[in-house]
This record gives sequence, structure tokens and C-alpha cells, in this order.
Amino acid sequence: MTLRATAAAAVLAATALLGLGGQAAAAPVPQPGAATAEVLAAADRAATAPETLATLSRFFAREGRIAAAAVRPRVEGAAIPVSHLSPEFVAGKAGAPVARLEFLASEAVSADGQRAALWTARTEAGWQVVNIATGDDEFRYARLGAAKLPGGTVFREPQIDAWYVTGGTRVLPLDEDAVRAVGAGGTSLDGYRSRVVQAYGNKLPGSAYAEGGMAGGFDEAPSPAGSAGVPVELVAGAGALALGGAGSLALARSRRRTAAAA
Repeated sequence: MTLRATAAAAVLAATALLGLGGQAAAAPVPQPGAATAEVLAAADRAATAPETLATLSRFFAREGRIAAAAVRPRVEGAAIPVSHLSPEFVAGKAGAPVARLEFLASEAVSADGQRAALWTARTEAGWQVVNIATGDDEFRYARLGAAKLPGGTVFREPQIDAWYVTGGTRVLPLDEDAVRAVGAGGTSLDGYRSRVVQAYGNKLPGSAYAEGGMAGGFDEAPSPAGSAGVPVELVAGAGALALGGAGSLALARSRRRTAAAA
């Protein structure tokens, strides 16, 4: 497995490295409850803005394989919603869905075939691209989830970098980490809740664990720089908050991986 390089939405050093605006690095604000047509349109506008394309040119040219002037980046398709495990679900809040919207992802492609995900979120300055990540995880797992459980919700459990699709009373795995967590055949929604409560129930905002500076359920040492040369120890922020609550930072490693068999 290779490390998937990203820049953190809420870390000024990372946004400066990628040339993103400083206002996008402000403390995260609540995201919409659903990816409405208006939300998707706002994400599309941010992803295709001239300043975003200019940043993409620098991002794709960062290793010198192609000149920035020759990158000619483009955004393919519409933005898609990306959901993460919901802390309200872990806390047992009545009616809480298993996942909540964390950001919108748009797929960017360079002239030489490199691919990246633009993470767009609502900030105090409006809708902005807050992160660029190498690879196509968000889009690949969205396709896998739609094929495995049509109409289901694809979501990520960021604490172990596992991807699932859920619908009705089932939670099915989409990658090898999810298979290790719930088995190749998946589990019931109640079974999944029991697992995440056991894993993270004492690590929610307000817990002694969180107040000890380890909000989000992570206490790993910073990871080495990823294949794209962006420090992956900075992964955190508006689009990557796990169970830590607004404004928290959590350390995690985000990897490219092969998906589990359907």
C-alpha cells in the first residue's frame, strides 16, 4: 500500500503549500445535512473556478514530471457527496443516521493522466476547495457502493480508513479494512453500531480521551510524507474530522488501496 498524500483543510501550512486561500483554513463550520442540488452546484463552481485550476496545475506539476504550463487540468463529472461515520450514531442519538456529509468531491485530471480529488466544503468565506488528494478513492468507492447496494449510502470510517455502503439494516464492506472490521458478508446496522460504540464510544467530544488532546480517536505519531510529497501528518480539518467535533484536529493516515471483491 502507498500513502495517499493530502493537504489538510484546517492547517494553514498545508493550504499555503497548495496555494489555497487562507480563509479556507479557518475553523470548520457545520456542513449541510444533505447534498441538495444547490449544494452540488456550489461545489461544482468552486471546483472549476480559475484559481482552483491554477492550483491544480501546480499540484500536478509538483514532482516535475510535467511542466505546470502543460498540465491543462480539467474537472470530470459533477461533484459527489462524501460521508463519514457520524458521531451522533456512535453516541446513540435517536434517529441519527450512520453517516453524515463531510464534504463534496470533484474529480480532477491532468493532461498526463494524473488524478486527484478536490474536497469542497462550506467555510466562513463560502464554498471553497479545502483540500486536494491524490487518487480517486472517493469516486471509485461511490461506484462500487452503487453496484453492490443500489440506492445505498457510501461512507468512510476514517479511524481505520474503511469504506462501506449501507442501506436498510445492512452495512457491507467495500475495501479490505472494512472486511477486517465487519467480515466479507457485512453486518447488520445494529451489529455495526455495537462495534463502533465499543471502539469509539469513550472517545467522543467531551470525553476524557478527547479532552486529553486525542479527539477523533487517533493517537498515532505523524506519518511520513506520502507519494505526492504533501505531508500526510497534516490530514485533518473540515473535510477529515472524524469523531472529534468541530475545530478538532486528528492525525490519520489516508491510503490508496484496492477494493474488496463485491
